[in-house]
Amino acid sequence: MKLIGYFRSSAAYRVRIALNLKGISVEHASRHLRKGEQKAPDYAAINPQKLVPALVLDSGEVLTQSLAILEYLEETHPQPPMLPRDPVGRARVRALALIPTADIHPIQNLRVMGYLREKFGQTEESAFAWSRHWIETGFDAYEASIANDPRTGNFSHGDQPTMADLCLVPQVFNAARFKVDMKKYPTIQRIYDTCMKQPAFDAAQPARQSDAEA
Repeated sequence: MKLIGYFRSSAAYRVRIALNLKGISVEHASRHLRKGEQKAPDYAAINPQKLVPALVLDSGEVLTQSLAILEYLEETHPQPPMLPRDPVGRARVRALALIPTADIHPIQNLRVMGYLREKFGQTEESAFAWSRHWIETGFDAYEASIANDPRTGNFSHGDQPTMADLCLVPQVFNAARFKVDMKKYPTIQRIYDTCMKQPAFDAAQPARQSDAEA
């Protein structure tokens, strides 16, 4: 399999963690988002959204959208599990995962920031303020959802990493770029620190990727 991503992409970061957790070796390829390489015709032909990541299977079929890829990996490589066994627990993990992936990331990613600047004349500072607002709004909800819930353990749900943690960690990394005050989110910060001690998470971080830039 081949994973087409970008070192700083939160969505690609999630998938890298999952691949590492499950011990799946893949070829890595990069599309530089800031240079617009994801818009090239050859890539648009396999991913019409012109986004990363894309997972090219051995069969040649292409999977897109990070959450769909995570679900595919869970179904085809069930160990170690990224979802709990009980239906309510699985729903909780998926709901937590959707806070960073559906409520935060889509409205503060690279193309949205670019649109704010180009079409609405926003400065870099005001565009950053926009992103920081939506990250904090999402983190407020995530922190409230896990801080006093007995199902929260060393990780967002229990004592093993789940899909929720795979989605949370890249967003915490991203939050640092926008100067979010993480002291307001002690449970999120604790879980992030715990995750980053795990080899699968550490190896997936942007700075460790072959296309990483300063």
